[in-house]
Amino acid sequence: MLTDRRPILLANARVVDPSRDFDGPGDVLIADGVIRDSRRGIGAAGVPEGTDIINCAGKIVAPGLIDMRAFVGEPGASHRETFASASQAAACGGITTIICQPDTSPVIDNSATVDFVLRRARDTAIVNIHPMAALTKGMRGEEMTEIGLLKAAGAVAFTDGDRSVTNAQVMRRTLTYARDFDALIVHHTEDPNLVGEGVMNEGEFAARLGLVGIPNAAEAVMLERDMRLVALTGGRYHAASLTCIESLEILQRARDAGLSVSASVSINHLTLNENDIGSYRTFFKVSPPLRAEDDRKALVAAVNSGLIDVAMSDHNPQDVETKRLPFAEAAAGAIGLETMLSAGLRLVHNQELTLMSLLRAMSTRPAELLGIQGGNLRNGVPADVIVIDMDAPWVVDPNELKSKCKNTPFDEARMTGRVVRTIVGGRTAYEFA
Repeated sequence: MLTDRRPILLANARVVDPSRDFDGPGDVLIADGVIRDSRRGIGAAGVPEGTDIINCAGKIVAPGLIDMRAFVGEPGASHRETFASASQAAACGGITTIICQPDTSPVIDNSATVDFVLRRARDTAIVNIHPMAALTKGMRGEEMTEIGLLKAAGAVAFTDGDRSVTNAQVMRRTLTYARDFDALIVHHTEDPNLVGEGVMNEGEFAARLGLVGIPNAAEAVMLERDMRLVALTGGRYHAASLTCIESLEILQRARDAGLSVSASVSINHLTLNENDIGSYRTFFKVSPPLRAEDDRKALVAAVNSGLIDVAMSDHNPQDVETKRLPFAEAAAGAIGLETMLSAGLRLVHNQELTLMSLLRAMSTRPAELLGIQGGNLRNGVPADVIVIDMDAPWVVDPNELKSKCKNTPFDEARMTGRVVRTIVGGRTAYEFA
Protein backbone atom coordinates (compact mmCIF):
# COMPACT_ATOMS: atom_id res chain seq x y z
CA MET A 1 0.00 0.00 0.00
CA LEU A 2 0.96 3.62 -0.43
CA THR A 3 2.86 5.07 2.50
CA ASP A 4 2.41 8.60 3.86
CA ARG A 5 3.54 11.55 1.78
CA ARG A 6 6.53 12.71 3.82
CA PRO A 7 9.27 14.51 1.88
CA ILE A 8 11.72 12.03 0.33
CA LEU A 9 15.32 12.62 -0.67
CA LEU A 10 16.78 10.07 -3.05
CA ALA A 11 20.45 10.74 -2.39
CA ASN A 12 23.68 9.55 -4.03
CA ALA A 13 21.88 8.29 -7.11
CA ARG A 14 22.65 7.93 -10.79
CA VAL A 15 19.88 10.10 -12.22
CA VAL A 16 18.65 9.16 -15.71
CA ASP A 17 16.11 11.56 -17.25
CA PRO A 18 15.46 10.83 -20.95
CA SER A 19 13.44 14.04 -21.35
CA ARG A 20 16.68 15.99 -20.90
CA ASP A 21 19.11 13.35 -22.19
CA PHE A 22 20.64 13.51 -18.71
CA ASP A 23 22.56 10.63 -17.17
CA GLY A 24 24.77 11.47 -14.22
CA PRO A 25 25.18 11.60 -10.43
CA GLY A 26 22.62 13.54 -8.45
CA ASP A 27 19.90 13.70 -5.80
CA VAL A 28 16.12 13.99 -6.22
CA LEU A 29 13.99 15.80 -3.60
CA ILE A 30 10.27 14.98 -3.48
CA ALA A 31 7.79 16.98 -1.38
CA ASP A 32 4.01 17.54 -1.48
CA GLY A 33 3.68 14.94 -4.20
CA VAL A 34 5.92 16.70 -6.72
CA ILE A 35 9.60 16.80 -7.61
CA ARG A 36 11.08 19.83 -5.85
CA ASP A 37 14.65 19.56 -7.10
CA SER A 38 16.87 17.24 -9.10
CA ARG A 39 20.58 17.99 -9.01
CA ARG A 40 23.83 17.19 -7.22
CA GLY A 41 24.36 18.14 -3.60
CA ILE A 42 20.78 18.66 -2.41
CA GLY A 43 21.46 16.69 0.79
CA ALA A 44 24.45 18.83 1.69
CA ALA A 45 22.41 22.01 1.25
CA GLY A 46 19.79 20.91 3.76
CA VAL A 47 16.35 19.37 3.36
CA PRO A 48 12.95 19.93 5.03
CA GLU A 49 12.52 18.60 8.56
CA GLY A 50 11.18 15.05 8.67
CA THR A 51 12.49 14.17 5.22
CA ASP A 52 12.94 10.46 4.59
CA ILE A 53 16.54 10.31 3.32
CA ILE A 54 17.22 7.23 1.17
CA ASN A 55 20.81 6.51 0.23
CA CYS A 56 20.58 5.07 -3.28
CA ALA A 57 24.29 4.15 -3.28
CA GLY A 58 24.65 4.66 -7.01
CA LYS A 59 21.38 2.99 -8.01
CA ILE A 60 19.45 4.53 -10.89
CA VAL A 61 16.67 7.04 -10.28
CA ALA A 62 14.43 7.45 -13.32
CA PRO A 63 10.92 8.59 -14.25
CA GLY A 64 8.19 6.02 -13.55
CA LEU A 65 7.32 3.85 -16.52
CA ILE A 66 4.15 4.40 -18.59
CA ASP A 67 2.77 1.18 -20.04
CA MET A 68 0.89 2.12 -23.18
CA ARG A 69 -0.92 -1.19 -23.78
CA ALA A 70 -2.28 -3.33 -20.96
CA PHE A 71 -5.51 -5.27 -20.58
CA VAL A 72 -7.27 -4.88 -17.24
CA GLY A 73 -10.39 -6.97 -16.76
CA GLU A 74 -12.68 -4.34 -15.27
CA PRO A 75 -15.47 -4.09 -16.17
CA GLY A 76 -16.59 -7.60 -17.05
CA ALA A 77 -13.52 -9.82 -16.67
CA SER A 78 -12.29 -9.25 -13.14
CA HIS A 79 -11.41 -12.97 -12.86
CA ARG A 80 -8.51 -12.20 -15.24
CA GLU A 81 -7.33 -8.92 -13.68
CA THR A 82 -8.62 -6.03 -11.59
CA PHE A 83 -7.35 -2.49 -11.20
CA ALA A 84 -6.17 -3.47 -7.72
CA SER A 85 -4.17 -6.52 -8.86
CA ALA A 86 -2.87 -4.87 -12.04
CA SER A 87 -1.69 -1.80 -10.15
CA GLN A 88 0.10 -3.94 -7.53
CA ALA A 89 1.86 -5.79 -10.35
CA ALA A 90 2.67 -2.53 -12.11
CA ALA A 91 4.20 -0.98 -9.00
CA CYS A 92 6.43 -4.05 -8.58
CA GLY A 93 7.60 -3.57 -12.16
CA GLY A 94 8.26 0.17 -11.91
CA ILE A 95 5.16 1.15 -13.90
CA THR A 96 3.53 4.24 -12.40
CA THR A 97 0.92 4.72 -15.14
CA ILE A 98 -1.14 2.05 -16.92
CA ILE A 99 -2.95 2.82 -20.16
CA CYS A 100 -5.79 0.29 -20.15
CA GLN A 101 -7.48 -1.09 -23.25
CA PRO A 102 -11.18 -0.75 -24.17
CA ASP A 103 -11.88 -4.43 -24.96
CA THR A 104 -13.79 -4.95 -21.74
CA SER A 105 -17.42 -5.97 -21.16
CA PRO A 106 -19.08 -3.62 -21.83
CA VAL A 107 -16.65 -2.04 -24.29
CA ILE A 108 -15.29 1.37 -23.28
CA ASP A 109 -17.13 3.22 -26.08
CA ASN A 110 -19.15 5.83 -24.16
CA SER A 111 -18.54 8.53 -21.57
CA ALA A 112 -20.27 6.63 -18.76
CA THR A 113 -17.88 3.67 -19.07
CA VAL A 114 -14.85 5.97 -19.20
CA ASP A 115 -16.12 7.61 -16.02
CA PHE A 116 -16.64 4.19 -14.37
CA VAL A 117 -13.07 3.16 -15.19
CA LEU A 118 -11.60 6.39 -13.84
CA ARG A 119 -13.65 6.21 -10.63
CA ARG A 120 -12.98 2.52 -10.07
CA ALA A 121 -9.26 3.00 -10.62
CA ARG A 122 -9.16 6.00 -8.32
CA ASP A 123 -10.77 3.92 -5.55
CA THR A 124 -8.73 0.71 -5.90
CA ALA A 125 -5.48 1.27 -7.84
CA ILE A 126 -2.15 2.39 -6.38
CA VAL A 127 -0.78 3.65 -9.71
CA ASN A 128 -2.21 6.08 -12.26
CA ILE A 129 -4.77 4.60 -14.68
CA HIS A 130 -5.77 6.21 -17.99
CA PRO A 131 -8.22 4.50 -20.35
CA MET A 132 -8.11 4.31 -24.11
CA ALA A 133 -11.59 4.35 -25.60
CA ALA A 134 -12.85 2.29 -28.50
CA LEU A 135 -12.29 3.55 -32.02
CA THR A 136 -15.59 2.14 -33.27
CA LYS A 137 -18.85 1.37 -31.46
CA GLY A 138 -18.72 -2.03 -29.83
CA MET A 139 -15.29 -2.43 -31.47
CA ARG A 140 -17.18 -3.80 -34.49
CA GLY A 141 -15.30 -1.67 -37.03
CA GLU A 142 -18.48 -0.27 -38.55
CA GLU A 143 -19.24 3.11 -36.96
CA MET A 144 -16.84 5.46 -35.19
CA THR A 145 -17.36 6.47 -31.57
CA GLU A 146 -17.97 10.01 -30.25
CA ILE A 147 -14.30 10.88 -30.11
CA GLY A 148 -14.77 14.44 -28.88
CA LEU A 149 -17.03 13.44 -25.97
CA LEU A 150 -14.84 10.49 -25.02
CA LYS A 151 -11.71 12.62 -24.99
CA ALA A 152 -13.48 15.21 -22.82
CA ALA A 153 -14.49 12.39 -20.44
CA GLY A 154 -10.85 11.35 -19.99
CA ALA A 155 -9.91 8.93 -22.77
CA VAL A 156 -6.26 9.52 -23.72
CA ALA A 157 -6.36 7.74 -27.11
CA PHE A 158 -8.60 5.59 -29.30
CA THR A 159 -8.15 1.96 -30.32
CA ASP A 160 -10.08 -1.19 -31.07
CA GLY A 161 -7.59 -3.22 -29.01
CA ASP A 162 -6.36 -6.26 -30.89
CA ARG A 163 -8.91 -5.85 -33.68
CA SER A 164 -8.15 -4.07 -36.94
CA VAL A 165 -10.59 -1.73 -38.67
CA THR A 166 -10.72 -3.40 -42.08
CA ASN A 167 -13.12 -0.89 -43.65
CA ALA A 168 -10.85 1.80 -45.13
CA GLN A 169 -13.68 4.33 -45.37
CA VAL A 170 -14.46 3.98 -41.65
CA MET A 171 -10.75 4.37 -40.85
CA ARG A 172 -10.50 7.45 -43.08
CA ARG A 173 -13.49 9.10 -41.40
CA THR A 174 -12.13 8.28 -37.95
CA LEU A 175 -8.71 9.77 -38.71
CA THR A 176 -10.34 12.89 -40.15
CA TYR A 177 -12.67 13.36 -37.18
CA ALA A 178 -9.90 12.65 -34.64
CA ARG A 179 -7.65 15.24 -36.30
CA ASP A 180 -10.07 18.02 -35.32
CA PHE A 181 -9.74 17.00 -31.66
CA ASP A 182 -5.99 16.33 -31.86
CA ALA A 183 -6.83 12.78 -30.75
CA LEU A 184 -4.38 9.90 -31.17
CA ILE A 185 -5.59 6.88 -33.14
CA VAL A 186 -3.88 3.65 -32.01
CA HIS A 187 -4.42 0.83 -34.51
CA HIS A 188 -3.68 -2.89 -34.42
CA THR A 189 -2.17 -3.57 -37.84
CA GLU A 190 -3.19 -7.10 -38.86
CA ASP A 191 -5.34 -7.96 -41.85
CA PRO A 192 -7.67 -10.64 -40.39
CA ASN A 193 -8.17 -12.24 -43.81
CA LEU A 194 -4.42 -12.76 -44.19
CA VAL A 195 -4.16 -13.97 -40.59
CA GLY A 196 -6.88 -16.52 -41.31
CA GLU A 197 -6.43 -19.61 -39.15
CA GLY A 198 -2.78 -18.72 -38.44
CA VAL A 199 -1.46 -19.16 -34.91
CA MET A 200 2.28 -18.36 -35.17
CA ASN A 201 4.83 -16.76 -37.49
CA GLU A 202 4.76 -18.20 -41.01
CA GLY A 203 7.98 -19.97 -41.97
CA GLU A 204 10.07 -23.09 -41.64
CA PHE A 205 9.57 -23.41 -37.88
CA ALA A 206 5.76 -23.29 -38.17
CA ALA A 207 5.92 -25.90 -40.93
CA ARG A 208 8.01 -28.20 -38.75
CA LEU A 209 5.52 -27.85 -35.88
CA GLY A 210 2.62 -28.46 -38.25
CA LEU A 211 1.00 -25.12 -37.33
CA VAL A 212 -0.67 -22.65 -39.67
CA GLY A 213 1.47 -19.53 -40.07
CA ILE A 214 0.73 -15.79 -40.14
CA PRO A 215 2.78 -13.96 -42.80
CA ASN A 216 4.56 -10.66 -42.18
CA ALA A 217 2.41 -9.32 -45.03
CA ALA A 218 -0.68 -9.48 -42.77
CA GLU A 219 0.87 -6.64 -40.78
CA ALA A 220 2.62 -4.79 -43.61
CA VAL A 221 -0.46 -4.61 -45.86
CA MET A 222 -2.59 -3.05 -43.12
CA LEU A 223 0.16 -0.61 -42.07
CA GLU A 224 0.75 0.47 -45.68
CA ARG A 225 -2.97 1.15 -46.11
CA ASP A 226 -3.04 3.15 -42.89
CA MET A 227 -0.07 5.29 -43.96
CA ARG A 228 -1.95 6.21 -47.15
CA LEU A 229 -4.98 7.20 -45.08
CA VAL A 230 -2.85 9.28 -42.70
CA ALA A 231 -1.41 11.12 -45.73
CA LEU A 232 -4.97 11.69 -46.97
CA THR A 233 -6.37 12.96 -43.66
CA GLY A 234 -3.50 14.48 -41.68
CA GLY A 235 -4.56 12.60 -38.55
CA ARG A 236 -2.29 11.49 -35.68
CA TYR A 237 -1.62 7.78 -35.92
CA HIS A 238 0.13 5.21 -33.74
CA ALA A 239 0.80 1.61 -34.77
CA ALA A 240 -0.12 -0.46 -31.72
CA SER A 241 2.42 -3.28 -32.03
CA LEU A 242 4.90 -3.66 -34.90
CA THR A 243 6.78 -6.93 -35.24
CA CYS A 244 8.65 -7.21 -38.56
CA ILE A 245 11.27 -5.63 -40.82
CA GLU A 246 8.76 -4.85 -43.59
CA SER A 247 6.71 -2.71 -41.19
CA LEU A 248 9.79 -0.76 -40.11
CA GLU A 249 10.53 0.10 -43.74
CA ILE A 250 6.96 1.38 -44.22
CA LEU A 251 7.17 3.40 -40.99
CA GLN A 252 10.49 4.94 -42.05
CA ARG A 253 9.05 6.04 -45.41
CA ALA A 254 6.06 7.62 -43.66
CA ARG A 255 8.34 9.48 -41.25
CA ASP A 256 10.52 10.68 -44.16
CA ALA A 257 7.35 11.99 -45.82
CA GLY A 258 6.60 14.05 -42.72
CA LEU A 259 3.52 12.16 -41.58
CA SER A 260 2.45 12.34 -37.91
CA VAL A 261 2.99 8.64 -37.22
CA SER A 262 4.49 6.75 -34.29
CA ALA A 263 4.68 3.12 -33.20
CA SER A 264 5.00 0.71 -30.29
CA VAL A 265 6.67 -2.66 -29.89
CA SER A 266 5.94 -5.15 -27.13
CA ILE A 267 8.65 -6.33 -24.77
CA ASN A 268 7.87 -9.86 -25.98
CA HIS A 269 8.88 -9.03 -29.56
CA LEU A 270 12.01 -7.22 -28.37
CA THR A 271 13.31 -10.09 -26.26
CA LEU A 272 11.82 -13.31 -27.69
CA ASN A 273 11.50 -14.94 -31.11
CA GLU A 274 9.53 -17.77 -32.73
CA ASN A 275 12.05 -20.40 -31.64
CA ASP A 276 11.08 -19.78 -28.00
CA ILE A 277 7.77 -21.51 -28.72
CA GLY A 278 9.80 -24.73 -28.68
CA SER A 279 7.52 -27.71 -28.23
CA TYR A 280 4.16 -25.91 -28.44
CA ARG A 281 4.61 -23.71 -25.36
CA THR A 282 1.36 -21.76 -25.25
CA PHE A 283 2.66 -19.04 -22.91
CA PHE A 284 4.62 -17.82 -25.96
CA LYS A 285 1.48 -17.54 -28.08
CA VAL A 286 0.86 -13.80 -28.47
CA SER A 287 -0.84 -11.52 -31.00
CA PRO A 288 0.82 -10.48 -33.28
CA PRO A 289 2.97 -13.66 -33.17
CA LEU A 290 6.62 -13.80 -32.19
CA ARG A 291 8.70 -13.36 -35.36
CA ALA A 292 12.12 -14.46 -36.61
CA GLU A 293 15.38 -13.45 -34.91
CA ASP A 294 16.23 -11.01 -37.74
CA ASP A 295 12.95 -9.22 -37.09
CA ARG A 296 13.67 -9.08 -33.34
CA LYS A 297 17.10 -7.54 -33.93
CA ALA A 298 15.62 -4.97 -36.32
CA LEU A 299 13.00 -3.99 -33.73
CA VAL A 300 15.69 -3.46 -31.07
CA ALA A 301 17.69 -1.30 -33.50
CA ALA A 302 14.53 0.71 -34.25
CA VAL A 303 14.01 1.44 -30.54
CA ASN A 304 17.66 2.51 -30.27
CA SER A 305 17.33 4.88 -33.23
CA GLY A 306 13.96 6.26 -32.14
CA LEU A 307 12.11 4.96 -35.22
CA ILE A 308 9.95 2.96 -32.80
CA ASP A 309 8.77 5.35 -30.10
CA VAL A 310 7.36 3.11 -27.38
CA ALA A 311 8.10 -0.23 -25.71
CA MET A 312 5.11 -1.64 -23.84
CA SER A 313 4.17 -4.77 -21.90
CA ASP A 314 1.13 -5.85 -23.98
CA HIS A 315 -0.08 -7.26 -20.65
CA ASN A 316 -2.85 -9.75 -21.44
CA PRO A 317 -3.75 -12.09 -18.56
CA GLN A 318 -5.27 -15.44 -19.54
CA ASP A 319 -6.35 -18.09 -17.06
CA VAL A 320 -5.39 -21.76 -17.01
CA GLU A 321 -8.53 -22.87 -18.87
CA THR A 322 -7.60 -20.79 -21.95
CA LYS A 323 -3.85 -21.49 -21.94
CA ARG A 324 -3.53 -25.18 -20.99
CA LEU A 325 -4.81 -26.24 -24.40
CA PRO A 326 -3.28 -27.43 -27.68
CA PHE A 327 -1.29 -24.54 -29.18
CA ALA A 328 -3.72 -23.84 -32.02
CA GLU A 329 -6.67 -23.65 -29.59
CA ALA A 330 -5.02 -21.69 -26.76
CA ALA A 331 -5.78 -17.99 -26.26
CA ALA A 332 -3.11 -15.51 -27.30
CA GLY A 333 -1.57 -13.27 -24.66
CA ALA A 334 1.04 -12.99 -21.92
CA ILE A 335 1.26 -11.02 -18.69
CA GLY A 336 4.05 -8.46 -18.57
CA LEU A 337 3.60 -5.68 -16.03
CA GLU A 338 6.13 -7.03 -13.53
CA THR A 339 8.71 -8.28 -16.04
CA MET A 340 8.68 -5.55 -18.72
CA LEU A 341 11.57 -3.50 -17.35
CA SER A 342 13.72 -6.43 -16.24
CA ALA A 343 13.31 -8.12 -19.64
CA GLY A 344 14.30 -4.84 -21.27
CA LEU A 345 17.37 -4.60 -19.05
CA ARG A 346 18.54 -7.88 -20.58
CA LEU A 347 19.00 -5.95 -23.82
CA VAL A 348 20.94 -3.24 -21.98
CA HIS A 349 23.23 -5.77 -20.30
CA ASN A 350 23.78 -7.46 -23.68
CA GLN A 351 24.66 -4.05 -25.16
CA GLU A 352 21.90 -4.37 -27.75
CA LEU A 353 20.10 -1.29 -26.39
CA THR A 354 21.16 1.76 -24.41
CA LEU A 355 19.55 2.39 -21.03
CA MET A 356 18.57 5.89 -22.19
CA SER A 357 16.75 4.50 -25.25
CA LEU A 358 14.94 1.89 -23.15
CA LEU A 359 13.74 4.37 -20.52
CA ARG A 360 12.76 6.92 -23.18
CA ALA A 361 10.61 4.28 -24.91
CA MET A 362 9.03 3.20 -21.62
CA SER A 363 8.42 6.60 -20.03
CA THR A 364 9.15 9.85 -21.86
CA ARG A 365 7.73 9.07 -25.32
CA PRO A 366 4.44 7.54 -24.12
CA ALA A 367 3.82 10.66 -22.01
CA GLU A 368 4.55 12.94 -24.95
CA LEU A 369 2.37 11.01 -27.41
CA LEU A 370 -0.59 10.74 -25.02
CA GLY A 371 -0.28 14.27 -23.66
CA ILE A 372 -0.21 13.10 -20.04
CA GLN A 373 2.00 14.05 -17.11
CA GLY A 374 5.06 11.92 -16.40
CA GLY A 375 8.11 10.64 -18.17
CA ASN A 376 10.50 13.23 -16.75
CA LEU A 377 12.19 14.39 -13.54
CA ARG A 378 11.71 18.13 -14.00
CA ASN A 379 10.95 20.39 -11.04
CA GLY A 380 7.25 20.77 -10.25
CA VAL A 381 5.97 17.62 -12.01
CA PRO A 382 4.11 14.88 -10.11
CA ALA A 383 6.62 12.64 -8.34
CA ASP A 384 6.25 9.38 -10.27
CA VAL A 385 9.75 8.03 -9.76
CA ILE A 386 11.48 4.64 -9.66
CA VAL A 387 14.76 3.38 -8.23
CA ILE A 388 16.44 0.59 -10.23
CA ASP A 389 19.16 -1.78 -9.06
CA MET A 390 20.79 -2.69 -12.38
CA ASP A 391 22.73 -5.63 -10.92
CA ALA A 392 20.13 -7.32 -8.68
CA PRO A 393 19.78 -10.98 -9.73
CA TRP A 394 16.38 -12.65 -9.48
CA VAL A 395 14.43 -15.55 -10.91
CA VAL A 396 10.86 -15.10 -12.16
CA ASP A 397 8.56 -17.24 -10.03
CA PRO A 398 4.97 -17.08 -11.39
CA ASN A 399 3.58 -17.86 -7.93
CA GLU A 400 5.12 -14.66 -6.57
CA LEU A 401 3.78 -12.40 -9.31
CA LYS A 402 0.97 -10.04 -8.29
CA SER A 403 -1.13 -10.52 -11.42
CA LYS A 404 -4.21 -12.72 -11.02
CA CYS A 405 -3.14 -14.86 -13.98
CA LYS A 406 0.31 -16.42 -14.22
CA ASN A 407 0.77 -16.78 -18.00
CA THR A 408 4.28 -15.34 -18.19
CA PRO A 409 6.67 -16.33 -20.99
CA PHE A 410 9.51 -15.61 -18.53
CA ASP A 411 8.62 -18.47 -16.15
CA GLU A 412 11.82 -19.35 -14.21
CA ALA A 413 13.86 -16.89 -16.31
CA ARG A 414 17.00 -15.51 -14.70
CA MET A 415 16.94 -11.72 -14.68
CA THR A 416 19.56 -9.14 -13.78
CA GLY A 417 18.15 -5.80 -12.67
CA ARG A 418 14.88 -4.89 -10.99
CA VAL A 419 12.98 -2.00 -9.46
CA VAL A 420 13.61 -1.65 -5.74
CA ARG A 421 11.32 1.35 -5.09
CA THR A 422 8.32 2.80 -6.90
CA ILE A 423 7.00 6.22 -5.91
CA VAL A 424 3.61 7.39 -7.22
CA GLY A 425 2.53 10.96 -6.55
CA GLY A 426 5.17 11.32 -3.85
CA ARG A 427 4.13 8.17 -1.95
CA THR A 428 6.04 4.88 -1.96
CA ALA A 429 3.80 2.32 -3.68
CA TYR A 430 6.35 -0.49 -3.70
CA GLU A 431 9.60 -1.22 -1.90
CA PHE A 432 11.66 -4.35 -2.47
CA ALA A 433 12.29 -5.97 0.89
